[in-house]
Parts: sequence; structure tokens; C-alpha cells
Amino acid sequence: MSDQQTVTATSPAEQAIADQLRASFEGEVIDRGHPGYDEARTVWNGLIDRRPAVIARCSGTADVVEAVEVARKHRPVVSIRGGGHQVAGSGVCDDGLVIDLSAMKGIHVDPVARTARAQPGVTWGELDRETQLHGLFTPGGEISATGIAGLTLGGGLGFLMRAYGLSCDNLRSVEIVTADGTVHTASREREPDLFWAVRGGGRGVGVVTSFEFDLQPLGPEVTGALVLYPYENAEAVVRAWRDVTLTAPETVTPEILLWSVPADPAIPEELQRAKCVLVGGVYAGPPGAEAAAAVAPLRELAEPLMDLSGTMPYVTLQSANTWRFPDGERYFMKSHFMDELTDEAIRTLVEWDARRPTPESLTVIRTLGGAVGRVGSDESAFAHRSARYNVSIDAGWRDPAMDDEAIGWARSAWDAMKPFSSGGTYVNFAGLGEDASELQGAVYGPHEERLERIRAAYDPEGLFARAAHRP
Repeated sequence: MSDQQTVTATSPAEQAIADQLRASFEGEVIDRGHPGYDEARTVWNGLIDRRPAVIARCSGTADVVEAVEVARKHRPVVSIRGGGHQVAGSGVCDDGLVIDLSAMKGIHVDPVARTARAQPGVTWGELDRETQLHGLFTPGGEISATGIAGLTLGGGLGFLMRAYGLSCDNLRSVEIVTADGTVHTASREREPDLFWAVRGGGRGVGVVTSFEFDLQPLGPEVTGALVLYPYENAEAVVRAWRDVTLTAPETVTPEILLWSVPADPAIPEELQRAKCVLVGGVYAGPPGAEAAAAVAPLRELAEPLMDLSGTMPYVTLQSANTWRFPDGERYFMKSHFMDELTDEAIRTLVEWDARRPTPESLTVIRTLGGAVGRVGSDESAFAHRSARYNVSIDAGWRDPAMDDEAIGWARSAWDAMKPFSSGGTYVNFAGLGEDASELQGAVYGPHEERLERIRAAYDPEGLFARAAHRP
């Protein structure tokens, strides 16, 4: 037997988990000997290379219950994988059981009630495609390949949050399987503690098997600003952008990225992959004069390299940058919430961004406020509603030999920005597993104690405890 075969052999304990699952499972049970094992354990972030004992690819809620009951009996490490990508890769674990929800893709839209119910394997692009048939949407992320589950459970920052709130603010209810194998429906009226926890609590209270969202009228056409400014003016452009954010209407959620010009055939070749400052914003309403006026200040920060602003389908906008984050490349992201952007903070940010190790790496500043801040601070587990900005340091690279350099740059830039932080970190941009210890108190802030009580109430034996405390 080869060394590789020895490493990947299924142990008797692992075989017992797989055999018990296969006895009653409708979905697919994938163990180390399965021909699809390597494909099934692979995730979006190529930096993550974990080898679970068994992957239980669920077909529906009944399969999730079976997987949880098997986990209760055998007590492996458990991770839960939804659809789309998750930077830290915590949807897979070494030598444990992955409850894989990626095949659960059901979507139902009720255009009269303006609600949508979607299963956890759905991505935002898939949900948008269905809701936009009716000129409706619910606030999602900024990349169409992002899964609805991870983004919503972690809060859900997005292009339209100042007008419509976070993704989790638009939840009506969830169906969730808790550690005892019970299926619950949680909402503001039913099991409110559980519902409070899933709105920003990340993970660790159970396996959410469907999300019911409120929908709002928007699209199919929207107006957006998308302007590329010269990188040599980066500090001045960021300061001007900051000043615009202080008076911007809630119908616009300004965003600025220190990045590189896309290698897009529509862009002159001499500009492609050069560093730039990219400014964006989407108007939360119909196209027209009011929309154009609302995004105009974002187009006037300096002399642009290119101005790609205009009207486009909402689904096109949401998928515009997806190709720039391809499957299998390597990613590391960490973030700070900030109450203000001082000139010193901007200077420090630009200085560190100038050291970016690859054209794929970037620094992003997102503007909060508006509808995000109007939700009561104690109404959900998301703990950073008073922050004005989120700053994310995002390393992206291809060559494994660059791992230390790329991650080191992002960690160092994050450390340099820490004096300007309000002390908070967004769980969806929180580093890797080894960053978990420094997240104590930073992700959930004053809500951490209540969240732990709720987790303990629904999972007294700690079945999901490992998952709960990872980024």
C-alpha cells in the first residue's frame, strides 16, 4: 500500500459513521475511499486543504437531522458547509464530519407577499436571478458566488445596506436543526432567542436548512457609480471619498477599493493590472435624474482614469467582480470596524496598501450607517451597528510559495490599522483558524455572553462548539 493510500484509509470509527449514514441517508455519503472525495473536500479558497473523515452531502432537512443524530452518537468534529465561498474555509474540517448543504438549492419566491424562501446551498447570484424576475431583491453581498447562508449568518454587508440594512436584517424566519436533532422554526415571534443568535451570530447554534427573507422592489435596472482614479493620488482620493460619505444620502452606500485595473478587453491594455483607486456606489431606487445626482459626488473626487458609471441590470452589477475571485486561488482577509477615518488612518492605510504583494490583493473600505444603524443594538447578534466604516485587508495570490509573504502583508497591514479601529472585527473577514484567539470579544462585542448562553441552551454537549469559535 502506498503512503498516500495509508494516509487516506478510512478508520473503523470513520467507517461506522459512513455506514450509519448510508443506512438512512437520501443524499450522498462521501468517505476517504470515495472516487469523488478530493473534489468534495475542495473549497473556493485554495489555501484550505483539509481532509474530513466523512462528508454528508444532504438532500434536504431530513438528511440534516440524520447527520446530526449520527454526530451525536459518534462525536466527531463537525463542520457545516453551505453554498458559495467562505474565506476561512471553516466549512470543512480535518478528520471529522462535514454536514454539506451545498446541494440544497431550493428557492421559492412569493411576489405578492414579497418574500423568498431559499435553502442554504443557494448563492446570491442564484437567489437574485429568481427574485429579479419580479423586480424584487433582498440585500446580499458584493459577489454573486457568495453563499446566502454564511453571509447572512455573519451579518451581511453589501452594496445597498444603508438603504435596506444587512442581509440578516431582512430575515423573517429560519428553519434550523439544533444539536438534539430537533427541527425548529425561529422568528421574532417563535423562539426569539434562537432567531436573535442566527442574525449575526455566525455559527454554532445549529444547522440552518432554510432562510425566509423579506423582499424589496428594486431593478431590474439600477444606476451605479464605478470610477477608476489614478493610484498616485490615492491618499487625496480616499480623503475626498471620506468627506463625501459624511453627507451621502442613505440611498447610496459608498465604497472605495485600492486595487488593480481589471485585465478586461474593454479596458485599454496599457491600464490593465496597474494599481488604481476604484470608487463605487449603487442607487437604491429606480434609474433617473435623482439616481444620477445621488451618485454624482463619487464621480467627482479627482480626474478619473475611467468612468464606467451608468445603468445596468442588478444581476449584472452583482456578478461584475465575481470573475476576479476565481475558485482555487489563495485568499486571506481580515477587517476592522471604524468609527471615523482620520487623515492619519488614511495615510497609514495607503502606505500599507502600496506594499501589496500581488495585483489580486486589495484594500476595501465600506460605509455603514443608515438602515444598519437604525436597528437596535440589542435586536440581533450583529454587534457593530454604530460603526461608520469597515476596512478589509484582502490578500489574493496564486503561488503557494507566496503564502507567508501574502498573509504576512495582510496581517501587518491589519496590525497597523488597529490603533484606528473601534475594536470590532467582521466575522466573515476574520482571518483563519489560528486567528480565533484574538477574536475573543472583537466579533460579538457585548453580545458574546448572551450568544454563548443561547449556544449552551441549544447545544449543551457542545456538538457544534468547535465550529462556533472559528472564523
